[in-house]
Amino acid sequence: MATDRRASWLKGVLDLLVLSCLRDGESYGYEISKALAAGGVGEIKGGTLYPVLNRLEEAGLVTAEFRAAERGPGRRYYRLTAEGRTRLTAGSAAWRDFHTAVRDLLPDEPAAPGTD
Repeated sequence: MATDRRASWLKGVLDLLVLSCLRDGESYGYEISKALAAGGVGEIKGGTLYPVLNRLEEAGLVTAEFRAAERGPGRRYYRLTAEGRTRLTAGSAAWRDFHTAVRDLLPDEPAAPGTD
């Protein structure tokens, strides 16, 4: 059940997290997935990540460029656009405000069973 909740919460913030992974420069899907996992988000599979990247590209928030590789398949590299950077800044501020509100509303510790 906790995994279902986590997945549900992640849906609401995944676009912002992907934009954040691109704030310091370009990256490709696998690198983005690894950065999210290293940041504690957990594994984001390609079937979830690539539709997000496509949606962000269609919205003009990222650009993508395919590059051939010397060995193996080529890669699509993603980069923030100016509009993407603006959305990241605004989304980060909104997330911090939301986080503060939730933190302030939730108790530090849940009530023990049978004490309500």
